[in-house]
Amino acid sequence: MKKEIIRLLAASALCLFAVVAVSSCSGKKSDSAKDAEVKVVNVTVMNISSRDVEQAEIFTGTVEGFNTNNISPQSPGRIERIFVEVGNHVAKGQKLAQMEATNLTQAKLQMENNKLEFERTKQLYEIGGASQSEYDSRKMAYEVSMSAYKNLETNTYLISPISGVVTARNYDAGDMYNGATPLYTVEQIRPVKIKVNVPESLYGKIKRGQKVNVKLDVYGDEVFQGVVYLVYPTLSAASRTFPIEITIANSNERVRPGMFARVTFVYGMEHNIVVPDVAVVKQMGSGDHYVYTVADNKVVFKKVKLGQLIGTEYEIKSGLDESDVVIIEGQNRVVNGQEVKATFGEPASFTPDNLVDKTK
Repeated sequence: MKKEIIRLLAASALCLFAVVAVSSCSGKKSDSAKDAEVKVVNVTVMNISSRDVEQAEIFTGTVEGFNTNNISPQSPGRIERIFVEVGNHVAKGQKLAQMEATNLTQAKLQMENNKLEFERTKQLYEIGGASQSEYDSRKMAYEVSMSAYKNLETNTYLISPISGVVTARNYDAGDMYNGATPLYTVEQIRPVKIKVNVPESLYGKIKRGQKVNVKLDVYGDEVFQGVVYLVYPTLSAASRTFPIEITIANSNERVRPGMFARVTFVYGMEHNIVVPDVAVVKQMGSGDHYVYTVADNKVVFKKVKLGQLIGTEYEIKSGLDESDVVIIEGQNRVVNGQEVKATFGEPASFTPDNLVDKTK
């Protein structure tokens, strides 16, 4: 009797296990079917096009004076007078400051004395009362003293070698000039210049006299006309770039040294593909960019080389064909090779009313 009861209990347990197993298997199949349905993601796509794109590059630089002169006396001395201040416009040859003139006065007296001695010796020489050596000696003494006087005069009355604006004054009247810093800095700001470093790939495309557009951060989107003034003949082996200098006429003096500038070089047209900027995805941790396309209802990742950003569109240098259909919405929900349901739309005017599903 006991053995019969044990057989019945074992049979019941076996049946219960089979029911649970069947239910479990049935549940897994249902979940798999559900997962398969979830993997078909809805995305918005659009056809792409190509057009002529103006080829341009933007480089940054800082505005400088066309010429910059640091003005100081030749030797240390006391500053007697200051004639101009920072911000003053000065003309070429204008007096800026006067140093202590004691040595200049002495040199002037010496020169005048030597001049008199030379003139007397010259008169005697002309009538035979002085030898050639006496004449030459007096002449040399006069010329040496005159040269010394002119040198001291230049370093006593400091003058501006250019027309421009005083941008620095580092001493006051009565100070002792010690040679550590220049007394004045004068910069020519009609015109001004901007120096930028350009990659070697553009070396043959940029020529002297070429016109460029310049924007200054302080003036927003206002465009200033610049001209390539100088193209350096050598490249840096370290950076593979070469310097270029651009000048701006700056007749109204609105452009000042120290302003941050963005210089746009234009060097022709190219016929390239363009896509909405929302279609371009940057790979995290690298500089690679991708555009997600759809072919046969499946996602295909395509690595692209970007050109310039034109408003809300990117120029594509390589990586796409004109026949490609690109995803403009839903890229963050798909993986490469995933099946999707694609609906055509526009990135800026996407509404349910204006969609046409070309997959039907």
